[in-house]
Amino acid sequence: MALDVLIGTILVLGVMILLHEWGHFIVARLFGVRVDVFSVGFGPRLFGWKRGATDYRVSALPLGGYVRMAGQDLSEVDSGNVAPTGSPDELMSKPRWQRALISFAGPAVNLLMPIVLLTGFFVIRGFPYPAYLDNPVVISGLPKNSPVAGAGVSDGDHLVAINDAATPNWSKVSTILQQIPPDGSLRLSVDHQGAKKIIEVKAADLRSVDQPLGYPPAPPLVGQVLRGMPASRGGLKRGDLILSVNGMPVHSWPEYVEFIKRSGGRMLSIVVQRNGSTVNIAIQPVQEKDEQGQIAWRIGVGPGTQWAFKKMTLTVSVSEASEETADATRKLFGIIGRLFSGKLSVRQLQSFVGIAVLAGQAVQEGPVDVINLMAMISLNLGILNLLPIPILDGGNILLLALEGIRRRDFSLAFKERFVQVGLVFLLVLFAYVMYNDVVRLLPTHS
Repeated sequence: MALDVLIGTILVLGVMILLHEWGHFIVARLFGVRVDVFSVGFGPRLFGWKRGATDYRVSALPLGGYVRMAGQDLSEVDSGNVAPTGSPDELMSKPRWQRALISFAGPAVNLLMPIVLLTGFFVIRGFPYPAYLDNPVVISGLPKNSPVAGAGVSDGDHLVAINDAATPNWSKVSTILQQIPPDGSLRLSVDHQGAKKIIEVKAADLRSVDQPLGYPPAPPLVGQVLRGMPASRGGLKRGDLILSVNGMPVHSWPEYVEFIKRSGGRMLSIVVQRNGSTVNIAIQPVQEKDEQGQIAWRIGVGPGTQWAFKKMTLTVSVSEASEETADATRKLFGIIGRLFSGKLSVRQLQSFVGIAVLAGQAVQEGPVDVINLMAMISLNLGILNLLPIPILDGGNILLLALEGIRRRDFSLAFKERFVQVGLVFLLVLFAYVMYNDVVRLLPTHS
């Protein structure tokens, strides 16, 4: 696990930070700014090399990185102690719009990287999707209020055709359900206990019910187990196959999630299959806010997914990668909004410690999880660095914009206070988030 964490951290954090700083570096050189230091990490220099005017180095604290440009404003934390001389190759000698673009370049690279990463993966390996979507539709866990159940369909029935599409799998059914107009209807052909049954249902009635055709056959296989959460403390392990909860058999992952949500906090007696034998585990759920800011019973575990891959052309890969990046961006802005509104707790955030653990788990899960985590971390770095918080790139862009409106620079004392406020805010936030991460890792955490 330690090696997985190391490899994952280098891939996920190291590469994304390196690309962020590379963005600053490239645009600075494009505008003729001399770069004195290109550092991955902060603190004392561990090793590196010098090429031209630039010292490329790896520093002791792997919590970020920086590009030190000649003639930076002395108020900036990575400026060093050499005041600008007015030389034409210094940062402060360049127009404000160029300095703003240099600040924007780092986050811009991070915002583009998810599209590049996902496109490359889709072209080389294919578009990943859960393998169970290729399975034929066998009804399981059908809600009693489903219009399909009202028409006489029951668990164990086979869906033979939907709207004349014969032997549909779960992927085809999902596509048809999404594309049918709200005022449309569906014609289902079902094998019910050996007899063929034809039923028609309105699309609006289907959409009014969760899981109108029952649970898809996502296997109840355990993937991520979060350290410090009830699942980890109870002994649940990656690769466990859930067989039953409180004596009730479990056939799919969504069904397992429903057991947890409806637990009311009561102790769960879980039977799993592990390495060919059955293991009994007792787990007590805890209440936490989810990503939507809603209180829910959770145990801190994610599904283990078996992937299938669909080949894609370059054009389709770019389109799909862009769509997924846009969707992730909307979700991230929603999370930021809920954080500022108080609907989502800051305790949900991950520090370097938490991200390192996630990276190690992603390496264990395989390339799909690693690529997805790299894309998400890159997107987070891009968007969060553009927030108008002093010391971040967004704060620097805000300061330059205000100076442009005033048509004169703020005093060095003001800019130092501006940066200090941001530094104190981020240090306090970082310390709090890291504390929560460390506490979650302790075996005594409850």
